[in-house]
Amino acid sequence: MSKRGQNIYKRKDGRWEGRYIKEKNDKKIIYGYVYGKSYKEAKEKLLAAVNNFREEKNIREKNQENFEVIAKEWLNASKSRLKKSSVTKYGNIIKTYLIPKFKGKLINDITCDDISDFNIELLSRGGIENKGLSSNTISSVFSVLKRIFEYANKQRKAHTKDFERICVKQSFTPMRILTILEQERLNEYLNRDLTPCNLGILMSMYLGLRIGEICALKWSDISLVEHIISVNKTMQRLQIEENDNVKTKVIITEPKSISSNRKIPIPDNIYCILINMKRSDNAFLLTGIEGEYLEPRTMQNRFKAVLQICKIDDVNFHTLRHTFATRCVEIGFDIKSLSEILGHSNVNITLNKYVHPSMTLKKKNMDMLSNLLTVK
Repeated sequence: MSKRGQNIYKRKDGRWEGRYIKEKNDKKIIYGYVYGKSYKEAKEKLLAAVNNFREEKNIREKNQENFEVIAKEWLNASKSRLKKSSVTKYGNIIKTYLIPKFKGKLINDITCDDISDFNIELLSRGGIENKGLSSNTISSVFSVLKRIFEYANKQRKAHTKDFERICVKQSFTPMRILTILEQERLNEYLNRDLTPCNLGILMSMYLGLRIGEICALKWSDISLVEHIISVNKTMQRLQIEENDNVKTKVIITEPKSISSNRKIPIPDNIYCILINMKRSDNAFLLTGIEGEYLEPRTMQNRFKAVLQICKIDDVNFHTLRHTFATRCVEIGFDIKSLSEILGHSNVNITLNKYVHPSMTLKKKNMDMLSNLLTVK
């Protein structure tokens, strides 16, 4: 085969062949080929093929750096180590907030100014009603965005901008807890009408259980011999995609975190009730029936109805957990023990997020200080 010009050869069959490199690695080189009846024709075809290949490669590389592509790739790569609820949450954040903002952008082209503007936009006019998102929601959005950037840097060798200096303004909204009088009124009503559902409300108030945990609880999780309740699962309604349609489904999974998998001693007042209401091991606590459960949304609605009967201002079910933690602190409960009963990974979460000392307790502590400083 005679050669004429760069990578253009005359074949034995009389045709001219041009070739160019499509891929090159340590093991081999992959070529692309064009053919012509004359050297000139082969040269023209080779030039066109090389230009087309370069354009396609450039487009392909840009698509690989496209934010939307990388975000979805990160989510798929993370599914094996995330809970279903987390996958759903992160997927919604990507779909609702991140893709609409950065669609069509290359991840390397996203600047700190873009991120800062996005932060302000979410604070001022984010959400369905364009009234701005809560700082907690925005923190979740930025947490996902940061993970996507870290994935791009590590897996794609991208050189994304560092936006660590951009902080989401945190707002503190005091969590409502039940007053002593409200708790007494609620306690009196629940003991007077001890249905399985009301028993669940009572147990959440005295054990600090989350709504998903009490909904998933079965009698097999309660050891009346050892006076212990084992919290090892939670119930949630999650979004699922079927044939391009988004639906919801109730699932029972492992608890929120490793530390949420715990054993809680049963207080005597609850133990006496459980002894009298015992059902079969496979029955759900909130129904007393095997295979029939109350999902969190239904439990929340029933709790609201109980509040109306007890003439207590509307609060959500999680208020019972906050109330439990606060009462424990007020009576001098050991914080480390309380943290483990609540299923927290460390005591700081318990102190900073769930414990809200009442004004009565604050006054008591201040009076102790006064006694200490009294001149004798």
